[in-house]
Amino acid sequence: MAFLFQKFQEAVKILAKSPTFAKDPRSLQFEADINRLFLYTSYNRIGKDADEADVEEIIDLANKASLADQQKQVQENIHSQIKDLCTLMDEILLPAKKTEERFESAAQIDKDQPRSGLRFALGRTGSSPSNHPGNFSFRVIFSAVIPETKPLKLADVSQGVKDHLGYSLAVRSSEIPHKDAGRGLFLEGEADVGSVIAIYPGVVYSPAYYRFIPGYPRVDAHNSYLITRYDSTVINAQPWGEGNDNREFWDGMNSPQAAKFTEQIAQTGSDRVWKMLSKPLESPRSGTRGEILERRNPMAFAHFANHPPKDVVPNVMVCPYDFPLDEKDMRTYIPNISFGNEEGVRMKRFGSFWFKSGSSVHGVSDIPILKSLVLVSTRAISNEEILLNYRLSNSKRRPSWYTPVDEEEDRRRWG
Repeated sequence: MAFLFQKFQEAVKILAKSPTFAKDPRSLQFEADINRLFLYTSYNRIGKDADEADVEEIIDLANKASLADQQKQVQENIHSQIKDLCTLMDEILLPAKKTEERFESAAQIDKDQPRSGLRFALGRTGSSPSNHPGNFSFRVIFSAVIPETKPLKLADVSQGVKDHLGYSLAVRSSEIPHKDAGRGLFLEGEADVGSVIAIYPGVVYSPAYYRFIPGYPRVDAHNSYLITRYDSTVINAQPWGEGNDNREFWDGMNSPQAAKFTEQIAQTGSDRVWKMLSKPLESPRSGTRGEILERRNPMAFAHFANHPPKDVVPNVMVCPYDFPLDEKDMRTYIPNISFGNEEGVRMKRFGSFWFKSGSSVHGVSDIPILKSLVLVSTRAISNEEILLNYRLSNSKRRPSWYTPVDEEEDRRRWG
């Protein structure tokens, strides 16, 4: 198995430098990342029984498959793992009768789902989060009735997940030798390459709603828990904090963290211009879309992962995950909510600002999605701190603790 993984890792390095990738730096880095994620998550999906022929087939598919097909397969691979996690959480938290009802519902949905060509090649089944062309309009209907769950603490749920998956997460003082390292995220147990290690929780903002991110436009001045996807979607994990011991209605505003760190912009000099340009058109609270979420989610800690110190290689990478909102039985375990309405809005960029431009853009799918992020392991991980390459922009002054893992990747990511 070690030999096969070595061969696989060599393929990752070679394919990431392939001249067939797009010439635009940002697109090139995105394609390289998707290619790596395709290899890692597909390798994970075929399992420990994989032989050399299986590995060769994955590598061959990575060479031949289009970017769109690879993206679709990555989504299916990630969704399969997330679905297994949700099923496990049901087993841990729901009374026996409710769990049986969930299984029957999930089995019917899974039977009706179409499968991609690559999925047939990988020889695996499972539900698909893939999207289909068309228009959609979606409205979340909030039910005030919170389902009954077992009276377990977050620590109990975490232990239950570890007993089944072989690993769980813990937040404690980082082992990085820097005074600003603070707390870090640790994996307790063992996880294989291509595993979903953690989910990035919080409030999701499309460019249309950047102006409602607390502290806009200098959103990162007092908030280190922001992350941006390649599609410019921003996730603010600060309101989520460390979760709690309840399943509850959560809108990102009813927590101490939401108000504690909101930046107060000064009323002097050029800051008056910034504040005028960023003045909200409506109350931020009116844009939040609350949901009943499981706050005892033991995987919703991706925002505590630290950047590696000098000469240390990261052990995870970010992966965009588009959760299909028609998977209603899974929704409570996805620790994100969207800010604003679900309908797409055409945006135009002017310098550092995004403005609405013309009419709304209908979605490209008849299945509404919730845009999220997960951390995927790039090698086997065993009882160690989770380290993520932050890829901070080299066009801005970077903090003293930041040492680039790959300066060229940083440049391409923000190119």
